[in-house]
Amino acid sequence: MARNPFRRAAKLSPTVLASLGLARGERPLAATEARDGTWLVGTRDTFIIAPQVSDEPAVPPADPGETTRIPWQLVERADWDRDEERLQVSEVGQFGLVRPSYEFGIEDPGLLLELVRERVTASVVLQRRVAVNGQQGLLVVGRRAPSGDGEITWAYEFDRGVDPDDPRVIAAAERGLRAATEELGL
Repeated sequence: MARNPFRRAAKLSPTVLASLGLARGERPLAATEARDGTWLVGTRDTFIIAPQVSDEPAVPPADPGETTRIPWQLVERADWDRDEERLQVSEVGQFGLVRPSYEFGIEDPGLLLELVRERVTASVVLQRRVAVNGQQGLLVVGRRAPSGDGEITWAYEFDRGVDPDDPRVIAAAERGLRAATEELGL
C-alpha cells in the first residue's frame, strides 16, 4: 500500500493557522513560507495564499493584505523553477480577461509541490482534444473539486495562433463540448 504523505496536517504556528480562516474540518495538508513571509498552504479543497504574519506581537506585517483562497479546480497550473527557487501559480481565469497569476520565491517547498500537482490533477474530470486546422485546435477541459462535490466547470484552452472568434473554431469548440458532456452522460 502506498504511503500518503499528506495524511497528517502540516505543522503551522497557532498565529499562522489562525490567519488562514479555515472552515470547520478544513486542515492544512502541506505548507511553506515564501521569502517575503507569505504563507502558501494547501488543504484538501483549496490553495491558500496568506499574507505575512508574525508570531511576535510587536512585529506587524509590512502589508497584511488579504488571504486568497483558490479552489483546486480553478488552479490551471503551477510551475516550479528549481534553479530560481520560484513557484508560479496560474488560475483558470475567464476568457478575454488577464489570467490571475502569482509568483513566489521559495527556498524549501517541502510537500507543497507534490500536493499542488496531486490536487490539480485530481480536479480534471475530462480533457478532449479538438482539431480545427490540421494539428492546431483546442482542448476542452472539464474540472470539478477533487472531492467530487459540485458541478463540472468547462474551459477551452486554445493553441497558439487559433482565433477563438473564428466561426470554425467556435463550431469545433461546441462540438468538442457536446462530445465531452455526452461521454460523461451529462
